[in-house]
Amino acid sequence: MRKPDGQTLFLGSAILGGAVLVLYLAFFHGNGQAGNPRQPEADLATIPFNGQRSYQVLKDICAIGRRVSGSQGMAAQQKLLGDHFRAIGGDVRLQTFRVRHPEDGSPVEMANMIVQWYPQRLQRILLCAHYDTRPFPDRDRQRPRGLFLGANDGASGAALLAEMAHHMPLLESNYGVDFVLFDGEEFVFDDKRDSYFLGSEFFARDYVANPPSYRYQWGVLVDMIGDAELQLYHEVNSVNWPDVRELVFDIWKTADRLGVKEFIPRKRHTVRDDHLALRNIAGIPSCDIIDFDYPRPGARRSYWHTEQDVPENCSAASLAKVGWVLVEWLQNVD
Repeated sequence: MRKPDGQTLFLGSAILGGAVLVLYLAFFHGNGQAGNPRQPEADLATIPFNGQRSYQVLKDICAIGRRVSGSQGMAAQQKLLGDHFRAIGGDVRLQTFRVRHPEDGSPVEMANMIVQWYPQRLQRILLCAHYDTRPFPDRDRQRPRGLFLGANDGASGAALLAEMAHHMPLLESNYGVDFVLFDGEEFVFDDKRDSYFLGSEFFARDYVANPPSYRYQWGVLVDMIGDAELQLYHEVNSVNWPDVRELVFDIWKTADRLGVKEFIPRKRHTVRDDHLALRNIAGIPSCDIIDFDYPRPGARRSYWHTEQDVPENCSAASLAKVGWVLVEWLQNVD
């Protein structure tokens, strides 16, 4: 997992100013749109997205243990997820590549997992996450070389897509959909030396060098969306890019209409993540849906990159809310 640039908080009140902030929030939190009023606040019992089943996948992934790139744990995860997507009807393939281990120079085999739905459609939406885990919980105060399960930072995105797969055969859209699980997002042993985003950069460069017959209209990255105390602010890069801003607004407006209050239409963190390669290398307008405050803003201790990133600090309700918003957005995207 990457870090915000300078750990800067970009709060709406500081950026937009009083009068502009009022207009900005009114855009999202007005009295609904004509003929399409906002719904009461969502809860797990009423959401038409099976958060419990998604959470079970998260736990099954974490039961594997470490899923560092090139490891047996990663291979076990690839089999679990590949079998799952194929059983539902997804067209699954591994996009393989090789890197040098940053510590000993040995070759490491990596693979992005690509799952296509409606492969005949030439205009497509890209939904993605990373599924590797950091080698160690390097920010853990007691055991920085202990066991890192990556329940939120890694497993949550894969678990969300695993449940979204159940909605794909019934999707009513002119777009095809690709899921991509990126490898090598944080194959990092030394934060000052090693490179992040190996899988997304390989994917982006291949998209440019070997252009497919289809094109991606939008890309949506999900990361750390399982937090039991979920708060999803606008990621600063995403909402500042002119070609991506519309995408961000559409997703957060969808959440507002559904009554999912965890999507908060204000800027907070500037995050280096896989969406940078998708947008800046591949030219795919892509946003990052991420809750970087884990467990919450102002908490005395963070679970990020520690042994506390475990299923118990994630929730079915958070997965259900994010999944519902994305399925609803997919059904209505222009």
